Amino acid sequence: MVIESGPRGDQGATLHAVSSAVLAVTRHLSVHEVLQVIVRAAAQLLDARYAALGVPDDEGSFAEFVVEGVSDEDWERIGPLPRQHGMLAAMLRDDTPKRLRDIRREPEFEGWPVAHPVLKDFLGVPIRDGEDVLGIVFLANKRSPGGFTADDEELLSLFAAHAAIAMANARLYEHNRELTVVAERNRLARELHDAVAQKLFSLRLTARTASALAERDPARTVRELEQVERLAAEALAELRAVIFELRPADLADGLVASLRKHVEVLDRAHEAAVRFTAEGADVLPEEHEAVVYRIAQEALYNALRHAGAGTVEVRLAAGGGQVVLEVADDGSGFDTAERGQSNGDAQGGLGLASMRDRACSIGGTLAIDAAPGKGTVVRLEVPL
Repeated sequence: MVIESGPRGDQGATLHAVSSAVLAVTRHLSVHEVLQVIVRAAAQLLDARYAALGVPDDEGSFAEFVVEGVSDEDWERIGPLPRQHGMLAAMLRDDTPKRLRDIRREPEFEGWPVAHPVLKDFLGVPIRDGEDVLGIVFLANKRSPGGFTADDEELLSLFAAHAAIAMANARLYEHNRELTVVAERNRLARELHDAVAQKLFSLRLTARTASALAERDPARTVRELEQVERLAAEALAELRAVIFELRPADLADGLVASLRKHVEVLDRAHEAAVRFTAEGADVLPEEHEAVVYRIAQEALYNALRHAGAGTVEVRLAAGGGQVVLEVADDGSGFDTAERGQSNGDAQGGLGLASMRDRACSIGGTLAIDAAPGKGTVVRLEVPL
């Protein structure tokens, strides 16, 4: 592709503008954020006063419709999301770019709502993933005279191809996040059943036994009631631990402060000594900090609930271009070979696969060092 001139002058400046726009889009992970950045970047790239991106649904409307150049007040006055009619419907059917001198003169033009801005020159390009149309990005009212050119159309088509990759990645990220939430709910449901429900069942049987013995064996009744008290206390502790895990991570104060607070709560709630140390103050992106926090939670859960650890050390350090999290315990450990470990990366059991997947989602690596009777060390490395 050869571009002799562009919205920023020479070919080098134009390609730099495309590169900057693509990088701005790919930094984001949520679908809605990606759509907003695509629209904003497209408008800046081609010097358009108005830009929009519509993601079609299966009911003749748009699942999302993001605009640039229209204030929130004006957008509210315009009314509900547009239907797939007029030029939008024509673009969805034809699946080809459209460049028009004056959209109002086209046979497909059907007018606008009262508060809608007046559009004249128009450029629309489908965003495609293979044969699927993910959306339509279109621009209107180029600020420089003469309207949109063939070079503009080629430039927007190039940008749309990269935008399609960003949209597909954002959708995959959100889908994986939903799967992670479902897996976490299932794990907590199993934990409630395995721990709390069984203790409550035992408590009920013990109370029934105490009731039956109350008259003929008072001494044994006292022992059974003491057992009831112990089981009730254990069930309460288990329930509190599960509820604590269900609480959303509050990372408003940053990863270090949040982890320290979490460790302090666990230290008070469990018999084991749980300690935390931190070195360095590098800040990860918010979504990366959330993943590191969840991996620390999972590793702590394993150490305190399954390994029977007496001491758990949580260490967070930044340096050498990376952030390193270590959770080390002196518990029962396990045979990594039996759990399907390969090259230091655990594949199954005790949530290790979940931790590995979380680490991969932010470009990190997870290593597990464990042996029966010698404790476990979970080490996460995340590049800055």
